Amino acid sequence: MRQNPSLEAWWAILLVALFASSVTAHTIIVYPGWRGNNLHTTGNFTETNGLGIGRGANDSELLYPAGMQWAYPCGGMPTSQNRTKWPIKGGAVSFQPGWFPGHKTAFIYLNMGYGTIPPNMSHPMIAPFQLVAPTNQEYPGTFCLPQVPLPRNADLKVGDDATIQIVETAQHGAALYNCVDITLAEPEDVPEVTKDNCFNSTHLSARYIFAMDIESRAPSTTTSSSLMSYALVPLLLVGSFGLLF
Repeated sequence: MRQNPSLEAWWAILLVALFASSVTAHTIIVYPGWRGNNLHTTGNFTETNGLGIGRGANDSELLYPAGMQWAYPCGGMPTSQNRTKWPIKGGAVSFQPGWFPGHKTAFIYLNMGYGTIPPNMSHPMIAPFQLVAPTNQEYPGTFCLPQVPLPRNADLKVGDDATIQIVETAQHGAALYNCVDITLAEPEDVPEVTKDNCFNSTHLSARYIFAMDIESRAPSTTTSSSLMSYALVPLLLVGSFGLLF
């Protein structure tokens, strides 16, 4: 029996909205799932002696004075006990990037870590791209890539655990992290992708990332061509997917 993860995701988003004014983080994964609510800011930099993560007064609580989502690799969230099935041949990834100010433009990275508790998230799934939003203030909207492949040369099989990491770099260069823990499965055993959990808001767009020689001020097609071709397939599929509904 297939589940509909969009209901759980949207309930989580609704609950988050009730206290969003008191937190400082910026992304939510809509599909295939979310490690958990890391839209929290706790403590201050005086309490942590200037560190982004520190211990509270009782030494049992971690403090995140800048917000949890700034913490590598998964925004301060531990490995989830409830995994989401995701297709062995690749599948959809959908997220909301604009919950808080400062993201009129952002670089987006999708990476994968192998295993139940990945030692790192160093396996790119697609080439990075720039996300362009309508404003530098908060904005609603969802961005979905309907067919994200597994990393190149990934030696994975049905039943293997992995983690998908979404990285959003802010305009000042720091990065926000979010993750979803998955178990690879046959496509027919995976929760269905629908227009409710995978769609693209009309006011969001994406741009390729070019390399440029600073001395000549000319775009370098040789250094960026492989990245361009790698990113082209999922981004083109975004447009074609939208026509299906």
